[in-house]
Amino acid sequence: MRYVDATTQELRTLEALAPDLLIVLGGPIGAFDDATYPFVKDELALVQRRLAAGAPILGICLGAQLMARALGARVYPLGVKEIGFGPLQLSEEGRESPLALLGDTPVLHWHGDQFDIPAGASRLAGTSIGQNQAFSLGNAVLGLQFHLEADTRSMERWLVGHACELGQAGIDPRTLRAQAEEVQARLAGASRAVFQAWLDRIEG
Repeated sequence: MRYVDATTQELRTLEALAPDLLIVLGGPIGAFDDATYPFVKDELALVQRRLAAGAPILGICLGAQLMARALGARVYPLGVKEIGFGPLQLSEEGRESPLALLGDTPVLHWHGDQFDIPAGASRLAGTSIGQNQAFSLGNAVLGLQFHLEADTRSMERWLVGHACELGQAGIDPRTLRAQAEEVQARLAGASRAVFQAWLDRIEG
């Protein structure tokens, strides 16, 4: 496994098709912020090369937004901050996808932007705040607006690192801390099941 920091490492020299799986993680900026943060342009190009080849790719939060943009879909401000734990509303396609293994388990939402579903992709899930929370394109492409990868045992890092954002949004860190403790065991098991089922589909 190799971790690449998109903000400091040279993305243009990376071979997009070298890894068996590319995971594009999140961040506190927008998928359309390349004028302000130039590395976004290189990250987007890397994602585009991977998608064009049909190679397995998982995008989470900003990563999913970059995938949507690379596929020609619009990414834009949601108008509110969706931060906290809550269940997903699965579409018909979502109920046939690995996300069905979540059941009613609350997942971590932490974003202020949203993507449209790319042409040819399947909308898998939404919430009452953001209607587009997940999409897939075949078996090898999965975009998640929410954070299944988050380890709720490390929630304090999120709370401290995003203290200003939480304050501006009027969200009490104590509420998120309590939610994380409540869902920790359920979410960890459900997340592993979802990722394993998705990987099995790729290998199949």
